[in-house]
Amino acid sequence: MKLIDGKIASEKLRKEIAAEVAAMIDSDIRAPHLVAVLVGDDPASQTYVRSKEKASKTVGITSSIYRLSEKTTEKELLELIDFLNKDEEVDGFIVQLPLPKHINVENIINSIDYRKDVDGFHPMNVGKMVLGQPSLLSATPQGILYLLETYKIETKGKNIVVLGRSNIVGTPISILLSRKADFGDATVTLCHSRTQNLAKITLKADIIIAAIGQPEFLKGDMVKKGAVIIDVGMHRIPDEKAKRGYRLTGDVDFEAVSKKASHITPVPGGVGPMTIAALLKNTLLAAKSRLK
Repeated sequence: MKLIDGKIASEKLRKEIAAEVAAMIDSDIRAPHLVAVLVGDDPASQTYVRSKEKASKTVGITSSIYRLSEKTTEKELLELIDFLNKDEEVDGFIVQLPLPKHINVENIINSIDYRKDVDGFHPMNVGKMVLGQPSLLSATPQGILYLLETYKIETKGKNIVVLGRSNIVGTPISILLSRKADFGDATVTLCHSRTQNLAKITLKADIIIAAIGQPEFLKGDMVKKGAVIIDVGMHRIPDEKAKRGYRLTGDVDFEAVSKKASHITPVPGGVGPMTIAALLKNTLLAAKSRLK
């Protein structure tokens, strides 16, 4: 079994980004500027946004954060988005999810200028992705593709099972892997909570991408020997033996599945670092597009 190390792969991608940013600055072009909008005090969101800020600095990308109260109205958030859309000093921005329940997520995503939508969630970017046109791809699927490329995992003609049909991971990665591309040309089966006889399907898979949102959902008896496993999940499980009182796990039963897999991503340290690196890549692409 070989570990697919997202930290190593993300570091490689960050070095490529840093070199391009340095070249821009050397040419008297300002560094790309990424903005994160954080509404409320969700601990996981705060940690994630801090990670993005730290990662931006390592590659020379300017980073700013707007921290808004939990009581911020949808109208106030839309006004900030309009301001960021018009700000020529901002190349890309994200509105960190989840949002407070009184704010309509769809309205927020649709209000973002798709050219600055570095999360890749806007319908314009999603539509272009489906059609195979250049677009800002959703960061996690883009990170998964980069992992497959870095570890030279063949996808052409392979049977791939995607567990989970979210608009953020499951649906876009299933489309990207099925289309004609260097890391595509696969036969993809998209499974979800209503899929019948799931184990019979996963046992035929050469590659499984687990993004179903349930801790340790994929068990060892659901995987054939030699399969490649990409675990997108991240969960906190109470653990009295751990110093913090919990342990982190993914959507895959790592201990059991790793004994059969040829390659597998760890949690943490697998897909997570790639998502942030892909976000930085999108920011660079957005900045370069404004120069055309």
